[in-house]
Amino acid sequence: MTTTRGEHPSEDHADRLEARMAPAEQPTEPGHASTLPDDTAPDGDVPRRAKQGNKLSVMTVSGVLALGLGIAAGTVPVPYVVESPGPAFNTLGEAQGSPVISVTGHEAYPAKGNLDLTTVYVEGGPNGPISILGAFAAWLDRSKAVYPEELIYPSGTTKEQSAEEGAVAMATSQENAVASALTELKIPFGQQLQAAGLSDGSPSAGKIEKGDVFESINGKPVTSLAVVQAELAAGKGAPATLVMDRAGQPVTETVTPMDNGAGRYILGVMLQYRFTFPFDVKISLDKVVGPSAGMMFSLGIIDTLTPGDLTGGKHVAGTGTISPDGVVGPIGGIGQKMEGARAGGATLFLAPAANCNEVVGHIPQGLQVVKVENLAQARHAVEVAGSGHDTSGLPGCSSN
Repeated sequence: MTTTRGEHPSEDHADRLEARMAPAEQPTEPGHASTLPDDTAPDGDVPRRAKQGNKLSVMTVSGVLALGLGIAAGTVPVPYVVESPGPAFNTLGEAQGSPVISVTGHEAYPAKGNLDLTTVYVEGGPNGPISILGAFAAWLDRSKAVYPEELIYPSGTTKEQSAEEGAVAMATSQENAVASALTELKIPFGQQLQAAGLSDGSPSAGKIEKGDVFESINGKPVTSLAVVQAELAAGKGAPATLVMDRAGQPVTETVTPMDNGAGRYILGVMLQYRFTFPFDVKISLDKVVGPSAGMMFSLGIIDTLTPGDLTGGKHVAGTGTISPDGVVGPIGGIGQKMEGARAGGATLFLAPAANCNEVVGHIPQGLQVVKVENLAQARHAVEVAGSGHDTSGLPGCSSN
């Protein structure tokens, strides 16, 4: 790169500079007569050519130093993050020699076509600093995006923390993908809501503990997070009675929820799902982290568990988080993911409806974008494309 060459000139380049400087600096050998050229200086002692040569030498050295300083300034790290299009992975195919999705304990059907999940390369932040030149070059590249670091990572996040959080998010998205796919296919499975921890200042402190499994709230069985949210909203801040399983023992507690400042009442508890699936679904994909592959995993699982080809052999890509009940959520880097999808050969792209404002005006040529709010809509869009029907009637993102 230019930066490297400027800071560390090659040996050939250094020799060429030295060869140009040598004639002006080389003194006349002692003991030999010397004939001065016609451009002798008035005092007859120093040739004007030597003076000009010295001047050129100083100018050359100054120029090289200025260039070096300029390049050094360009390598100064800046607090920005650059997102670039990453590779696409076919959930119906293989990665590192193994099927991305494999099923044990239930009949599986090999599927053709592509249901690609899309990725983004992230530079900067805990992944290592980027330079001013790097940030500026990315800003000029329409396929990349540049953001202040604090918009992407909490202050003080380390590389290890980022990697761990991304891995946990990926694992959670895979479980949610299985749950949502089975829900869509009406295959029953077990589902429980468990306390994973408490937020600072939680009204549940001393009443709910990490590991508690919610069984009921105000007498209603807790089958999903939506049940808890609906009951708290209906109570409008009134105390809620919770029955929980704590290490095999029933526990009953009454908690007065707090307003989160946005008009919603919360228990101040971080919750996670515990699933019991009737068969094993394994997802194998190394070096990809984060939750945004959830929807495409769900579609891949549906296609694997049902006869025929959902895509009809078409090349479909997409992105979006998924909840166990099939709600598709927004993600980051959608512009770069659309670019990566098109570069991978996709002609149809499924985008979360909540990302539509970032989609408009950034769709690569040759790519149709369909907005989806849930897994059922995503499945329908793929089925329409796979059946060979006109896809122009599918909902897209608009500026309205």
